[in-house]
Amino acid sequence: MTVLIAGCGDLGTEAGLRFAAAGFSVLGWRRSPEKIPAPLQAQAADLRGELPRIPGDTDVVVIAVAAGERTEAAYRAAYVDGTANVLDALERDGVRPRRILFVSSTAVYGDAGGGWLDEDSPTAPASVTGAVIREAEELLHSRRPDAIVLRLAGIYGPGRTRLIDQVQGGISSPGPGQLTNRIHRDDAAAAIVHLTTAVADPEPLYLGVDDEPVELAEVLDFLAGELGVPLGPAPADQGQRRASRGGNRRLSNARLHGTGFEFSYPTFREGYRAVLAGDGVRHA
Repeated sequence: MTVLIAGCGDLGTEAGLRFAAAGFSVLGWRRSPEKIPAPLQAQAADLRGELPRIPGDTDVVVIAVAAGERTEAAYRAAYVDGTANVLDALERDGVRPRRILFVSSTAVYGDAGGGWLDEDSPTAPASVTGAVIREAEELLHSRRPDAIVLRLAGIYGPGRTRLIDQVQGGISSPGPGQLTNRIHRDDAAAAIVHLTTAVADPEPLYLGVDDEPVELAEVLDFLAGELGVPLGPAPADQGQRRASRGGNRRLSNARLHGTGFEFSYPTFREGYRAVLAGDGVRHA
C-alpha cells in the first residue's frame, strides 16, 4: 500500500519516515524533490498546478501544505487551491484512499479569554490567513466528509528553534497573561500516522496540542534556565501588547488522547530538553 504525502516538507517528511518504518511505500510530493530523503520516493510536484498521476494502491493521503508567505493570496493558493487540486487528481485517476488527513492550524480559533477550547468550540479566526485555512477545511469536508482534519498548535522541534534563538538573543520576558499551546514536531508526525493507520473510526477533527497550555513567560524562563542566560525585564506596555495580541486560549487534546495516542513529549519541558540536547544549540 502507498501513502502519498502531498506537501512533503519538514513535518511531512518526518511523518513519511514513520509510515515507511511501518511498512508502507511512501511517495512524497514537493517542489524541491531532492530534499526528500530515502526511503521515501520523491516526485516533483507543485500543489498549485497540475499534479502527477497517483498510484492506484494509494491507501492514505496526507495533505501538509505550507504557504510561501503570510498573505491571503499565498495561503489561498497553498491551502484552498492545493487541497482542491489534490482531490481533483484523486478523482481524475479514480483513486479513493481509505484515509485522507489534512494538516490544519489552531489559528482558526479566536480569543477565549484564557478559557478552554476543544473540537466542538466555534471557530473565529482573528486573521485572514486563519480564515483561509478554515475555508480549506470546509472544502475538504464538503468533498470527503470522512476526511480527518488535524489542527496543530505551535510546532517546535529540530530546526524550529525560534524561541531558543530569542532567549539566546536576550529577549525580554513578556510577563504573565500570554498563553501558548505547543506540540513537538515528532509528536505531530506521530499523530498523523496514528490517526490514519491505528484508529478504526476516526472523528473528522482533532486538536494536535500537547498536555500543557502554558504561559509564554514560563516557557521562556525555562529556556533561559536551561541555557544559563538571563531574560530582560518585562516591557512597561506588556498589558497593552497582550490585549492587542489575541488568541488567549487553552486547547484540549482529550479527543486525541482518547484514541490511545501517547505523546513522546507531553509538555514543552521534555520537548525543549530534547531539542537542546540534539540540535547543537550553544549553551552559556
